[in-house]
Formats: sequence, structure tokens, C-alpha cells
Amino acid sequence: MSAPFRFPKFFVTNPSPCPYLPGKVERKVFTELSGRHSSELNEALGRIGFRRSQSVAYRPSCIDCSACVSVRVLAAEFDPTGTQRKLMRRHADLEVSACKPWTTDEQYALLRRYLSERHPGGGMAEMDESDFADMVEQTPVRTYVIEYRESSVDGRPGKLVGACLSDQQSDGLSMIYSFFDVGPKARKGLGTFIILDHIIRAARAGLPYVYLGYWVDGSPRMAYKTQFRPLERLGRDGWRRMDEAEGEEPLNEPLNLPTRRDRGRLLIEA
Repeated sequence: MSAPFRFPKFFVTNPSPCPYLPGKVERKVFTELSGRHSSELNEALGRIGFRRSQSVAYRPSCIDCSACVSVRVLAAEFDPTGTQRKLMRRHADLEVSACKPWTTDEQYALLRRYLSERHPGGGMAEMDESDFADMVEQTPVRTYVIEYRESSVDGRPGKLVGACLSDQQSDGLSMIYSFFDVGPKARKGLGTFIILDHIIRAARAGLPYVYLGYWVDGSPRMAYKTQFRPLERLGRDGWRRMDEAEGEEPLNEPLNLPTRRDRGRLLIEA
């Protein structure tokens, strides 16, 4: 006889300065993901706005602010803009691999370069090798590190230029954290391309969503998430489509996706 499912216990963090909106204070509610039902619990919580960090699921629970909104892309209906199509062609030579959630020195070196350039004063700026290993390897669900490399030479792997820690769920892909090559000599638009690649992977496997985490109204750092349409946002009445943002009109030409494959083989372990 299987053990009965136990309703999880939830806890609330102490208030701390908000990393997205100056002058605001953030607070989170969280619960531990453990036991044989971890995956089911993580997916159920994800559908009501929770995110995973290691073996914890959390969501904002701020007293006087509701700016953080969970968003997800409708993968099958995604219609890339002209700029996004150009980006896909520009980076089509990259070799993509879905790796087991084990860290490497190469991944950590790329992360350090990314953080020092993009988020020098952020909460992850002091992350050491052990912290990085905990972030990637402490997972109770089906998780991969998706690596993006330059073309291989003489059978040797090319330079690692991007990576994304991603969870595969029954209803889509959840992008936990991505980092990539930055600086004047780096490829342009790698962050956008990584998201586009996840949307294509989900559509190819018949998975309906790509979860992008939180969009924060009023935060320039989070504005990029509205560039991937159609996009749904989670509100009090459930998931609803966001209004079409002003900007570049999508092209009418169809997006040629790879053929649909078995969902269980969406991300092949390397």
C-alpha cells in the first residue's frame, strides 16, 4: 500500500528589500519538495504561480505589492517576430545538448563571467562552486542543464556560450535560470535565443507551455518576457492571455518546427 499524500506545510520568509522595485519590500511563501510525490507537488504548485529553487517551491507573498506575475508562453501558438527569426538563423550553428544536472568547471566559469557583467551587485554575485552545485544538483524533479556550444572541432566540444537549468514537466518546460556569454566579443541575443530554443523544444514534443517565471510590472529587467507571444499571465481568475504589447508585428510565414517526438524523449540525457 502506498503512503498517503500529505498536504505540505508552508512557511513565510521575513521581509527583505525587493531586488526588482526600489523602495519595495518582498516576502515569500515556500514549502519543501521531498518524498515520492515531489514532482506532482512541484507541477501543481507551478500552475498556481510557484517556482522551484533546489528542493523548495516558493512564490511572492508581499503585503502591499502584487507586481510579480507568473507568465508562460503558449508554445504551439508561438509566432516569432522577424527579429526573432533572424536570431534563430544567426545561432542555428550552435550545438545544443541536454545534460544531467551535474555541474562542471566550464559551466561555473561561464556563470561567473555572466554575473560579473550583468548582475555585479545581485544576490548571486558571491556564489561559489559549492553554491552553484547546490543550485543545479539539488533537485527532486526531472531537471537538465541545457548547454549551447560553438561547433565542435576535430571531435572536441566547442566553446560553451550558454546554459539553462530547466525542469521538464508534464505540461511544459520550466526555465529555472539561464546564463550566457556576455561582453563586446560575445554573440548577440543569446539570452533570447535560449528562450526561443525552449519554445521550439516544447512545441516539438506537444508540450503546451514554457514557464518563464515572474514578469514584474515596472521592472526594466523583466520587460523582455513580454516579447514572446502569445503569453499568458496568472491572475486571481486563473491564466489569461496578456494584451498584445506594442512593437514589432509578427510575420505571417509559418515557423518550420522539427517533427513531433515522444514526450518522454524531449530532452535526451547526454
